[in-house]
Amino acid sequence: MNLRSKKNIITVKLMLKNYLSKASDQTVFRGYNFLPIISWKILSNPATKMVGFFNNYRIHKNIKYLTVKNYDLKLDIYQSLIAKPHPTVIFIHGGGWVGRPREVELFFLLPYLKMGFSVINVGYRLAVQSLAPAAVADCRCALRWVIRNAQQYNFDPEKIVVSGFSAGGHLAMTTAMLPNSTGFDSYCPGNEELKVAAIINWYGITDVKDLLEGANVQDYALEWMGNQSDRFEIADRVSPINYVRSQLPPIFTIHGDADLSVPYNHAVRFHEALNQANVPNQLLTIPGGGHGEFSYSENLNIYKNIEAFLRKYGLFND
Repeated sequence: MNLRSKKNIITVKLMLKNYLSKASDQTVFRGYNFLPIISWKILSNPATKMVGFFNNYRIHKNIKYLTVKNYDLKLDIYQSLIAKPHPTVIFIHGGGWVGRPREVELFFLLPYLKMGFSVINVGYRLAVQSLAPAAVADCRCALRWVIRNAQQYNFDPEKIVVSGFSAGGHLAMTTAMLPNSTGFDSYCPGNEELKVAAIINWYGITDVKDLLEGANVQDYALEWMGNQSDRFEIADRVSPINYVRSQLPPIFTIHGDADLSVPYNHAVRFHEALNQANVPNQLLTIPGGGHGEFSYSENLNIYKNIEAFLRKYGLFND
């Protein structure tokens, strides 16, 4: 066994231990801890297939992309050993902006790796570190870091996709959709244009204010906003529904119509607004689906549709 294989075995074992220790806590939503079905296939014999799988990839852990108020923001990179520019997915974890560490998302990255993408798993400040809109600004800075370091890590800057679940879906949208005039990326090093090629939104929040009062109020949204006097103004400024315009990249949304944590209507209204603005988009509705509580066959169909959507817009290296 060569040195790289030994190092990967140690790294994978640590990641598995980290996942198993954290997957049972800091979970905001019931049923959120499902694994993508492609991950289950890879993990049918975890001791051998997981290590064998990652032996085909280079792993860069805990790279600091920014320090804000003495808090280090970090990301992890998973990429092919083939030294050429690869399409890249920036993955942003969920947890209602208040919990769930990025390490828990390891298995959600595997389908994108299997599709041939490099994957970047991004951490950001949760409510306990800084209230809204800090997470939005952090993820914008992560995108700037990816673009600035594209050559070093063989990212194809013309084929960057942002994706995330729940609050991570919301942050994927704000990362890609917000214009520079919002000022959220003012402290990000560099001046590279923040642009992406597509967005994969898994049941993300599109109207934050809707979760702060009325029938759809959610505790996690209240916690993220805190008691800031301008919280409703902030909510408007970080709501993707308010930034729909014709220049947006293609957007693919997955949402269950029985979701009790993020109302299905968020996806419907967003889809309708995108259609009206002539933005290429697709809404995949999961009948009876809750907040990530999708079945074996539903997950297979979701990833099949994601792959077809990304191929349609030329985001694979064929």
